[in-house]
Amino acid sequence: MAINEYIQAEVNKVITNQAFEFPLNHAMATAWILANFKGDNLKIFDMRKSTALVDYSIIATAQNATQARAMVDEISNNLKNQGANIVSYEGYESADWILLDTGDIMVHVFTGPARDVYDLDMIYARNPQVKIPEEFYFAKPAATTSEKADLKGFF
Repeated sequence: MAINEYIQAEVNKVITNQAFEFPLNHAMATAWILANFKGDNLKIFDMRKSTALVDYSIIATAQNATQARAMVDEISNNLKNQGANIVSYEGYESADWILLDTGDIMVHVFTGPARDVYDLDMIYARNPQVKIPEEFYFAKPAATTSEKADLKGFF
């Protein structure tokens, strides 16, 4: 199974999970992608009682601009495949703070000290956090026998 197929299959499992209604299912799928792309300090804030602009805000930290862009690209592609409308991107070029707005969820991916500078964690602190399941973090597809043989020379 190719990595893109694996990601799509796992995102589909999260999206169709009966425990997560829309738009929480999209927020949880976003968290799964962020966790599997090794995002740090992931948080989902339930914003439904504090604003009419968005239902969930998600914050993550990437190690560098390339990782941040890869995260946002993967989130955008998978949510579009699930019928989400991407309203806007902001900050993609500099990637210190990339904002992805789907209308229902707002995704903030920071690099370096930008997260501390803008301190959205403190701004959103009055909103309840949604627990992200532990199994979302760093999940990897099981390598097939042929893939293990291909990787043998690398280790």
